[in-house]
Amino acid sequence: MSEAQQPSLARRLAAEAIGTAFLLMAIIGPGIMATRIAPQDGIWALAGIAAAVFTLLAGLIAMFQPISGAHFNPAVTLMVAALGDMKWRDVPAYIATQIAAGAAGVAVTNLMFDLPPVVFSTSARTGTGQWIGEFVATFGLFAAIWASARLRPAALPVVVAGYVFAAVWFTSSTCFANPAVTIGRALSDTVAGIRPTDVLPFILFQLLGAGAATALFQWLIPPAYAEYLERVVPQEAAPADAAPDAPAAPRQRSASGPLQPHG
Repeated sequence: MSEAQQPSLARRLAAEAIGTAFLLMAIIGPGIMATRIAPQDGIWALAGIAAAVFTLLAGLIAMFQPISGAHFNPAVTLMVAALGDMKWRDVPAYIATQIAAGAAGVAVTNLMFDLPPVVFSTSARTGTGQWIGEFVATFGLFAAIWASARLRPAALPVVVAGYVFAAVWFTSSTCFANPAVTIGRALSDTVAGIRPTDVLPFILFQLLGAGAATALFQWLIPPAYAEYLERVVPQEAAPADAAPDAPAAPRQRSASGPLQPHG
């Protein structure tokens, strides 16, 4: 997709806003619902958040990937720009939109459950174990993004959403892995919240994890190797009546970033 064929910046920002807002709703809402149904059983809150994020995130990526790249995450936007797949001039607008939309999604969710739109969280999430958990969660998220974007783009929504579902359970921090999500979760004093004073360390370790995974996967699956695999590894079964020697049409790498669909 050439720059002239790209959706306008306004359309891309609208897609990022809708996607990020609904992502925060999928995190805050199930936690509130679960604690009201079973106040003494925190496992239901965790299970509800994981399930809602998995199902909604996969759908949001599939819906908005062709428009904005479906970042919904300032760390993703920064890494995509760092790889040269996005204009740096668009980065501030993307990040500001993601943060504002995340806060709006939290406010709407709070109002849906008859809570004040913004209440700063009192949930402490700090310490070495939590920070290591955030590094691991974010590193794994970016590993899932880069591997699927370069080798199996069609599977990216399910791969990313599936990883987040698992990481909610296996990381000590329950996988924030997103600065906009972290800021938004500070605005709701519910089971999914985080104290405002704990936000900056979380974001620091998220950026470290994102940068480490991006650097590793630039070496592990460089663009030239991904293009080579596209030529020699069948991506889909050939039709029964296809000529046996007909080469598969290579997928085109989008100028808008590796999270854009190919073809």
